[in-house]
Amino acid sequence: QLQASGGGLVQAGGSLRLSCEASGIIFTINSMAWYRQAPGKQRELVARISSGGSVQYADSVKGRFTMSRDNAKIAAYLQMNSLKPDDTAVYYCNVIALPTISWGQGTLVTVSS
Repeated sequence: QLQASGGGLVQAGGSLRLSCEASGIIFTINSMAWYRQAPGKQRELVARISSGGSVQYADSVKGRFTMSRDNAKIAAYLQMNSLKPDDTAVYYCNVIALPTISWGQGTLVTVSS
């Protein structure tokens, strides 16, 4: 199971930190990621961190968002700075631990202009 938290309402230019804690995963984690889905749009990758610690970001968030993970707690974090109204979406945590793929329940981030 994945438990995501940290969403909320923030003004443009503000910051939020999302957290995702995993439990009950019995296979080796290959990667953890954050996706988001805005109203009327497809779900898109925001950031992914590999088992080795390298991070891939969507171009739209580079320089503003930072993803990290805590291997001891099996948790991932997304520090979001300089938020824009276009960042408004439901953010989902994703864990790939082959052969399983897990999704969190989503946490809503709303950025007001």
